[in-house]
Amino acid sequence: MPDAEKVAAVRQALPALSAGIYLATGEVGPLPAETAAAMDEYAGRELRTGRGHPDDVAAGRERVDEARAGVAAVLATDVEAITLTHGASDALRRAIDAVDWRPGDRLLAVGRDEPATAVARAAAATRTRMIVDAVDPPQFADDAATATAIAAALAPSTRLLVVPHVAATGARLPIGQIAATAHERGALVAVDGAQAVGAIGVMADETGADYYAIAGEKWLLGPEGIGALWTGPGQGRGDAGPIEFHRPSIVGFARSCGWLSMYVGLPWILERGGALTRTTADRLAAIDGVELLTPRSQTATLLAFRISGWPAEAALAELGSRVFAIAGLVRSADAIRVGVGFFSTEDELERFARAVELLAGHTPATLPPKPRLAILGQDLP
Repeated sequence: MPDAEKVAAVRQALPALSAGIYLATGEVGPLPAETAAAMDEYAGRELRTGRGHPDDVAAGRERVDEARAGVAAVLATDVEAITLTHGASDALRRAIDAVDWRPGDRLLAVGRDEPATAVARAAAATRTRMIVDAVDPPQFADDAATATAIAAALAPSTRLLVVPHVAATGARLPIGQIAATAHERGALVAVDGAQAVGAIGVMADETGADYYAIAGEKWLLGPEGIGALWTGPGQGRGDAGPIEFHRPSIVGFARSCGWLSMYVGLPWILERGGALTRTTADRLAAIDGVELLTPRSQTATLLAFRISGWPAEAALAELGSRVFAIAGLVRSADAIRVGVGFFSTEDELERFARAVELLAGHTPATLPPKPRLAILGQDLP
């Protein structure tokens, strides 16, 4: 299918894209219509026939295995390595729980404001034997500097390193190099892949990680409240876990993974998403008054930026009202964060950039008012 036709077909299958310029996949992605229909059908069956028949247990296990297989296909790994979880945070908690912690053992978390660091600190609050350290390489601007900073922070008593594959500000970290160093120092590695899987190419068995956490609702375009944990060889593989999930969500997660892998095609997704992100990064960086926080040599599909003179929340609200941009924030950095999807179009990304350009040329006090549509027969103030 020609590229333009394929983009049109993909966008038609993602109804939320009609609500505005959808740049919020870093928070939660648009749900495919096919996924929503599969979830509705399964929920309707539960409503009509109940959920307590003995056959439902076997059927539920089949649905779990389908979802695990869908994730395994995305990660190019064995289904036995995949356990369903209640999101990426739950996956990271399970990885932390799998470690046999001894008094004085340390966990090193990369990025003080990263979601994975918050998970690690919460886990430490329930343990008296685990100590959490945090290292914060400045904006992850350089692979060598990032790897060096993490290596320097690894203590002899560090048992587990928790690190994002893609940081909250959009930088892609050199996971292979980081994992190799951690293993040399005797530490296990748990990777937060919430902003990576479905956005960049991830072959789990080649990351060097011992555990890899996956979010269902972000770049895999699945429902909220579900995700997965990949477990490396030698770390207790093989247990799919009990069926303790909302079953329509299991069905939806499997359908979204299959839709991306088999209908859209992961190579096309990764190539197009990466190219659009690089073009958008160049466009934003060229605007006077815009500071791009995401290193352009380490981009994935998230871009964080500031507009001079504008608090990020105020700027995002203005962009939303002017061009119906749907994006997110990195509150700790007072920055706007956009997730550039494979489903984005060049036209809407340019409209967004022009709106950013408008704000960058003004302050909140000097920005021209938005044009208003006059409606015949009404007295407007």
